[in-house]
Amino acid sequence: MAKFGLSQSIRRVEDPRLLKGAGRYTDDVAVPGQAQGYVLRSPHAHAKITGIDTSAAKAMPGVLGVWTGADLAAVGVGHLPCLAPVKSVDGTPTSDTPHPVLAEGVVRYVGDPVAFIAAETITQARDAAEAIMVDYDLLPAATDLATATEPGQPQLWGSAPNNTCFDWHVGDAAKVDALIKGAAHVARLRVVNNRVIVASMEARASLAEYDAARNHWTITTNTQGSWLVRDVLAKNIFKLERDNFRVITPDVGGGFGMKIFIYPEHVLTAFAAREINRAVKWTSERTEAFQSDTHGRDNITVGELALDKDGKFLALRTKNWAGMGAYLNTFAPFIPTGAGTKVLASVYGFQAIHAQVIGVMTNTVPVDAYRGAGRPESNYLVERLIDTAAREMGIDRVEIRRRNMVPSAAMPYVSAMGQRYDSGEFAQLMSSALTKIDWAGFPARKAGAAKSGKKRGIGLAYYLEATGGAPTENAAVKFTDDGFADVYVGTQSTGQGHETAYAMMTSFELGIPIEKIRVKQGDSDTLPDGGGTGGARSLYSEGQAILVTTASVVEKGKKAASEHLEASVADIEFAPRDGGFTVVGTDRSVGILDLAAAQRKKVAAGIEATLLDAQETAEIKSHTFPNGCHAAEVEVDPETGIVSVLRYIVVDDVGHALNPLIVRGQVHGGVTQGIGQALHERTAYDGESGQLLSASFMDYALPRAEDLPDIDVDLIEVPCETNPLGVKGAGEAGAVGSPPAVMNALVDALSDAGVRSIDMPATPEAVWKALAKVAA
Repeated sequence: MAKFGLSQSIRRVEDPRLLKGAGRYTDDVAVPGQAQGYVLRSPHAHAKITGIDTSAAKAMPGVLGVWTGADLAAVGVGHLPCLAPVKSVDGTPTSDTPHPVLAEGVVRYVGDPVAFIAAETITQARDAAEAIMVDYDLLPAATDLATATEPGQPQLWGSAPNNTCFDWHVGDAAKVDALIKGAAHVARLRVVNNRVIVASMEARASLAEYDAARNHWTITTNTQGSWLVRDVLAKNIFKLERDNFRVITPDVGGGFGMKIFIYPEHVLTAFAAREINRAVKWTSERTEAFQSDTHGRDNITVGELALDKDGKFLALRTKNWAGMGAYLNTFAPFIPTGAGTKVLASVYGFQAIHAQVIGVMTNTVPVDAYRGAGRPESNYLVERLIDTAAREMGIDRVEIRRRNMVPSAAMPYVSAMGQRYDSGEFAQLMSSALTKIDWAGFPARKAGAAKSGKKRGIGLAYYLEATGGAPTENAAVKFTDDGFADVYVGTQSTGQGHETAYAMMTSFELGIPIEKIRVKQGDSDTLPDGGGTGGARSLYSEGQAILVTTASVVEKGKKAASEHLEASVADIEFAPRDGGFTVVGTDRSVGILDLAAAQRKKVAAGIEATLLDAQETAEIKSHTFPNGCHAAEVEVDPETGIVSVLRYIVVDDVGHALNPLIVRGQVHGGVTQGIGQALHERTAYDGESGQLLSASFMDYALPRAEDLPDIDVDLIEVPCETNPLGVKGAGEAGAVGSPPAVMNALVDALSDAGVRSIDMPATPEAVWKALAKVAA
């Protein structure tokens, strides 16, 4: 590494450990004497709790404690907070939707926690849950986002009339109105961004240990950053200092946004551990995860695109009904508002944009960030709307995009949403994607498919991502007695390859062999703060923290080398390619690991010496705008409605690609999730009972290997100018561009039959019905 530098497709160093079963996940962690926790959940979507009798459950064998919402409230346990409220257009705050850890008087979705049991075994805890008698007075439920705001619908909250918790606006409404009135053409489209279930490979879990002498908890749990869980438990839940909590995150098997948040089970295991003075562990079951992990997406959006006679974009107006679920979760209001609308301009030169977002409460699982967090929804609307406008105006869909793309010569460019793009080669990336998929040769392939009775379509989507997250990040480098450099980071890998990427960076900056670097993460006691992982922020945020920390190591190393080599600090130079400090003009040098070891030995012997360890904080002044072009080719069997994705091309600009192999893997995963949402994944609630009908993998269709083509990813690097690494973030990009690319291709395939639009998920049944409707 030190010899050849960065931008290498190095295989992930963590993979051998994980693939050989040596990973250590939360459910692998056990402590002596731990009790098992179980959550009793509401079987009803909406009901008053008129009584709870736990006496029989408490008397059952092995039961150590049973608690309800009243028990937590009696000792002042706080509610789960919404940390990202927004204001409506009239200045009123987001409606209050108090979110108790255990239901207090009312349950509002199937899966809402009602009681918590701690027992010697999980079987005893489950048996006790069945013995709890809960009297429910059933209430009507509103589970359909499309109708929940209509008059006469069941109401979830008195503070949210018509189930509307906010009505948020952004942009220049007057200018947009004027441009639409004067436009040569206005394309209009209603799209659905279907609710999705995250379904991470590893289910959520929490193990809480309590030290009564110190009033201190150690909580082991699978998060996307230990610090938020620690801080919310301390400040909002138990009203204590954060030093009362240590949160440890071991290996994590997938997060996708869902594991960022504080959950009831974090609180319940901590509370129960204190009550019984024993460690308490809870691990989710799969159907339980379907009913209690936050869901994603759930938007219905109407868009209007105004164009002049030459197909130039003038204005965009959107109205988005965003499902929030039964309670406003940690960051839920921010996802469709501040996060999603910032990319509405995408890569195009709009004169003005206005967006309205209506937050809607329903008797469903709360919705929050899911891979891309608002940006996939906005990109989906824009790219579907552009294809609609092209068709209606008789302009080629590639040409209409090319006419409206912001040219590279205009950089830096401030979009109609006020976002400053520092770099981009949008037209070049689109041209490259069209060449790779052989766009020009498609008519021949379509004709060949028609001879076999199949309908073939091709589609593209240009996406713009906007990364985000905490405004600072932390890192530390500590040299160890066994000859390693341990790098402590404030982010959390949930499968992205952080251990490899950060080791590559550290090796490059310090000249230490990559095999002598260990990346440490997930322990809130090892760094004072961390921004966690989310918003595709990790590499450019943590990377900047590593840069300033390794620079500090070098400065300390120069002082230490001057002591070790008996020379002036001014005469010491560091050559990372050689991994050592040298006295200028001489052959006297010392390797960085040897120097660190020598200094540690001096200190251990009581000799004053400069250690090379360093800990620094980086200020993240600017976030980034990854972008790229996706192109998909699909084939439809009109007899069955089955859609096959035959070819898939991605040309991405993620700035400087530190490890292209990891980038491509991230894009593959994101594209797969996007194809899943577009064609397979349907979250279904019963309209009357509010039951979640798709609460298992028998009923919820994740994409399988046979549903996917080879995903060809090409990288065109346009380095970002707003951070020293030149990186733009890649973790969510695949999920942003894939739904519109696939759906545009599908509409193209069905257009000859008269189908002009179809919503996600385009299951075989939905496609068959769409064809049957136009044929009738």
